[in-house]
Amino acid sequence: MDAVTITRASKRFGDVVAVDDVSLSVAPGTILGIIGPSGAGKTTLVRMMTGALAPTDGEIRVMGEDPRTFGRQARERVGYMPQLFALYPDLTTRENVDFVASLFGMLWLRRHRRTREVLQMVGLWDARGRRAGNLSGGMQRRLELASALVHDPQVAFLDEPTAGSDPLLRAAIWKGLRELADAGRTLLVTTQYVDEAESCDDVALIAGGRLIATGTPQALRHEALGGDIITVETDDDVDARTVGGVPGVRRIEQRGPRELWVTVADAATTLPDVVEAITAAGGSIRSATETRPSFDEVFALLVERDRRRREVEVARGPGSEPSSGEAA
Repeated sequence: MDAVTITRASKRFGDVVAVDDVSLSVAPGTILGIIGPSGAGKTTLVRMMTGALAPTDGEIRVMGEDPRTFGRQARERVGYMPQLFALYPDLTTRENVDFVASLFGMLWLRRHRRTREVLQMVGLWDARGRRAGNLSGGMQRRLELASALVHDPQVAFLDEPTAGSDPLLRAAIWKGLRELADAGRTLLVTTQYVDEAESCDDVALIAGGRLIATGTPQALRHEALGGDIITVETDDDVDARTVGGVPGVRRIEQRGPRELWVTVADAATTLPDVVEAITAAGGSIRSATETRPSFDEVFALLVERDRRRREVEVARGPGSEPSSGEAA
């Protein structure tokens, strides 16, 4: 059974469609990154998954149950980190986390140990004696994360857990999240940092309330680029037609007189054949490497492709079929 299943869920606020016909499933023990710009609908989707909001249409199941009707046992298996700070400013960092742990019935010894573990994970152990109200905004976000994870939930919904954190701390937080997933926990993490997709098992890209693509980071890169990219630089001018007949080559882009971008089905198997084709034609290779465009570029390509597809659908009108040779 999937940890989370969403079937054609939508959420409207009056005339505003915040989430539009989203369907996805999340396997146990995985990290799903819900990635998109501010206002994309990420927080609304998370709030529906926690039961705080009811979908206008569609169905949501968490651990096989409707989150709006969770009983106490189900609630204790779920962690939630909201987007806004919601803890006690007059309590210290440690007291806040310890208090949340006590609400879940954790006994003192385990509560003490687990409080220290999560505060160390988010880099707040040295600030354990400071009042929460005196923490910076980024530190308060980390305190929220520690509180959401202290009771070791089976499924955790984390809304922008790394917001306001520097790159080193972001890396440390993601290391901790990976350890939780490896221990069988399921994590659904929203973020505006598109590069954090690389730290996820699966990614859901959201824009304008719509789910525009899902898959592993590598699968989405392939979808956006049409395959792997090999960058070839030569000592002398090179003709793109030299590698046109190599098996596995899908597209060739002449980036300059001595540089080619070659899109292939699989770089590991095709790169040696590309090099051999150029050298056999008398060329001299300076370098030939697989290029991995950033996930920011991947996201931009997929968003633009979705925008063009929607424009075609609107122009065509409802109920019409794609024309011959056009993707549906």
